[in-house]
Amino acid sequence: MKLVAKTEDYTIYQKRNQRYSVRKDDRNWVNGDDKVAILLEHKLIEVAAPKAPEPEAPAEEAVAADAAPEAETPAE
Repeated sequence: MKLVAKTEDYTIYQKRNQRYSVRKDDRNWVNGDDKVAILLEHKLIEVAAPKAPEPEAPAEEAVAADAAPEAETPAE
């Protein structure tokens, strides 16, 4: 692993697969939100904005879709 940055509290390494790892001075690895915050602080990663949910189809279209298969069935 390649040493990227070292502070009083932690050390940042870059792995061969280009991802980062963070190790505290007490020799424990940092994970989760704490790791993301540290990497953002050093501008090593960028966080993408979450995608907005797609709007649901209007109720009129949903009713028309339900009625269409009934109209297509042949009468006996």
